[in-house]
Amino acid sequence: MTDSADLPIPEAIPCTTAFEIPGHVVDKHLGLTWGVLVRSVGFTKGITSSFRALKAGEVPQYTDVVDSARRDALQRLITHSQSMGANAVIGVRFDSSDVGGGDAGLSEILAYGTAVIIRPI
Repeated sequence: MTDSADLPIPEAIPCTTAFEIPGHVVDKHLGLTWGVLVRSVGFTKGITSSFRALKAGEVPQYTDVVDSARRDALQRLITHSQSMGANAVIGVRFDSSDVGGGDAGLSEILAYGTAVIIRPI
């Protein structure tokens, strides 16, 4: 199994959790940008991970699903930012929540930040 956390995220523009990008100045704030998706763990993974959850420790099936969902949400954030004319995103954050009740096995993953136009100093 490939650990997807070790794979680089193909960014088309700089994204950071900070509110500045070293060596650059923010010329214009374009506003809130986001990438959202709802992902299901899937029936088979759900059963397997339920058994694993009975003992202490990491549940790799859930880790893989959440990691993949965050990567997809970040890609959607980048796409949305570019459609706004941004060449960078600052203040990037992630949020997640259960959708459709806890028994549905659905999770919403949201990546959000501020779309900006930057230029080198």
